Amino acid sequence: MAHTFLLEIGLEEIPAHVVTPSVEQLVTKVKNFLKEERLEFEAVKAYSTPRRLAVKVLGLADKQADIKEEAKGPAKKIALDADGNWTKAAQGFVRGQGMTTDDIFFKEIKGVEYVHVEKFIAGKQAAEILPKLKEVAMSLKFPTMMRWGSNDFEYVRPIKWLVALLDQEVVPFAILDVKTDRLSQGHRFLGKPVSFASADDYPEALVKEMVIADAAERKNMIRNQIATLAKENDWVVDVDEDLLEEVNNLVEYPTVFAGKFADKYLEVPDVVLITSMKDNQRYFYVRNQAGKLLPFFIAVRNGNKAYLENVVAGNEKVLTARLEDAKFFYQEDQKQTIAQYVERLKTVMFHDKIGTIYQKMQRVQLLAANLGQKLGFTEEQLADLKRAAMIYKFDLVTGMVGEFSELQGIMGEIYARMQGEKETVAKAMSEEYMPTSAEGKLPASPVGALLSIADKLDSIYAFFAAGMIPSGSNDPYALRRQALGIVRIALDQNWNLAVTDLSQAIKAAYKADASLFEKIVPTDSQAEMENFILDRLHQVLAADKYSHDTLDTVVAVKANSFVTSQKAAAVLTKHRADADFKETIEALTRVVRLAKKAPDFAADAKVDASLFENESEVALQAAVAQVKEQFSADVAADYELLRKLRQPISTYFDQTMVMAKDEAVKNNRLLQLSQLADLTTIFGQLDKLNVK
Repeated sequence: MAHTFLLEIGLEEIPAHVVTPSVEQLVTKVKNFLKEERLEFEAVKAYSTPRRLAVKVLGLADKQADIKEEAKGPAKKIALDADGNWTKAAQGFVRGQGMTTDDIFFKEIKGVEYVHVEKFIAGKQAAEILPKLKEVAMSLKFPTMMRWGSNDFEYVRPIKWLVALLDQEVVPFAILDVKTDRLSQGHRFLGKPVSFASADDYPEALVKEMVIADAAERKNMIRNQIATLAKENDWVVDVDEDLLEEVNNLVEYPTVFAGKFADKYLEVPDVVLITSMKDNQRYFYVRNQAGKLLPFFIAVRNGNKAYLENVVAGNEKVLTARLEDAKFFYQEDQKQTIAQYVERLKTVMFHDKIGTIYQKMQRVQLLAANLGQKLGFTEEQLADLKRAAMIYKFDLVTGMVGEFSELQGIMGEIYARMQGEKETVAKAMSEEYMPTSAEGKLPASPVGALLSIADKLDSIYAFFAAGMIPSGSNDPYALRRQALGIVRIALDQNWNLAVTDLSQAIKAAYKADASLFEKIVPTDSQAEMENFILDRLHQVLAADKYSHDTLDTVVAVKANSFVTSQKAAAVLTKHRADADFKETIEALTRVVRLAKKAPDFAADAKVDASLFENESEVALQAAVAQVKEQFSADVAADYELLRKLRQPISTYFDQTMVMAKDEAVKNNRLLQLSQLADLTTIFGQLDKLNVK
């Protein structure tokens, strides 16, 4: 017989961003619990509101599945003594299995007989198992936890009620002083307590008390009501999914309404109005069919339409106050020049262990100029980059960003454009902040992209030099995200930029003006910083499902650009299925390993052909010379060239003892192999590649 089980955890209001992941966690844990307890079920349905997390298990089995299995014990020679009596080992084994020696039989395994017993474990009734869900409910983890009363138990919010029903029967357990019952709560203001006669009554019985427990149903109600309003007024509404998710988790019974604000506020840039509505008030903004922002907003009430006009008026009043502030700051900000704002940054600290924001901007100018020249920027691009780097943080001291911090960079772009800066420079003001998340949008323009890299590089270097290096999950300054941003931008722009280029830019900047590095003098942390950034490259490439050894191989050579490493991973992966891949890599790897034994040769050292003792040395030298001549930045083509060296290398090792007794001959051969090994570094460190 199939059953329905209901578990509802009633709470004080949960933060909106916690609701969905929490109920998903509850569903996963309940499923895992039922599987571990051998209780079969058809489905687990999730329900959630700001005041409850609930699951309904459908098609739950009446009892656990029975278990019939064999248990293996000691060998027969250990289980029986010389007289054929059971030993203590045999008796202890059966006792531990809840059996007797009468249940023993022998079974041969690989020529040896062992004691066995056949166990039968009858499944327990579901009603006997389900009270253990108490531990599941208590095990939920949340981003923020709290205690209440005099208890040590921590949870997202205090638990106010518990419902646990197996069909019509209450499943008994308690968390702290809250015992399970069939009694739930309706809407905080519009409903009354609800008693479920059966688990099957959920969630329909809550609807009568103004609670829509099905989050998907609530979301559709909001979406449909917005669509109706838009159609009635000929509006275009951008239903942002993240905002919809948040609003949905703020209400138990949604009613959508529209409000308005004065036309005069439309003088303020759209992005400011949208931020005030969307980010600060959780409103949906409205446009006309031509895409122009209109003086209206759409919001969602937690309740019905009763006295809705009062709710509308209250929301309009709150929004008007925010827009009045925005309008004031917007007008006041325009009374000062960019130069005046930049001057104020001289007294604004970036970090007390690092220096001011103005000093940071000066370092970024030097870094950006160095990297721009490295990447072959035009004179015009370098000039735009320099100007952008001179002013890009100016909006941090504007009134608008002081009030709406989420607009930093965005207001910089708007104000820069208003004060006559070039479009390229103005755009870089906002692009410098990109990406704002691990998978966020990347800057499009070369100037904005390089300014972003330079700023992030300076932040990472400065914190590393100041000894504030991320460890474990601790990363208060988001340095991992910034390093990831550097890698993603370089790959997106297809720039020939390596982690060593970043270090060289820092060294050049320090040499140009050491006073800017007063508190963050370059130290040994530079190598650690390089590895930190390469770890992010590893992370980016891992998303493309490359094997671990391939990733370890291609990121091992710091002088390779991020783009080269990415291409190398693709080429090595593509050729893994080739018939000669194993032999090719093994031949090249042998060269690489022997080359590590070579002394430090001068950069212009040349192989002395007069020291060759066999034809294989001559043939390999000729083959390598031909490959060098054709070698290029095309990783795919370079692999094909190295592939051709497999046979000359194999013949060489068959006929040549590299580590010869004659020191001159040995070093000549090591030089020959070193020059070949250098060619393989375009793929990273090939001896890390597993081809066995």
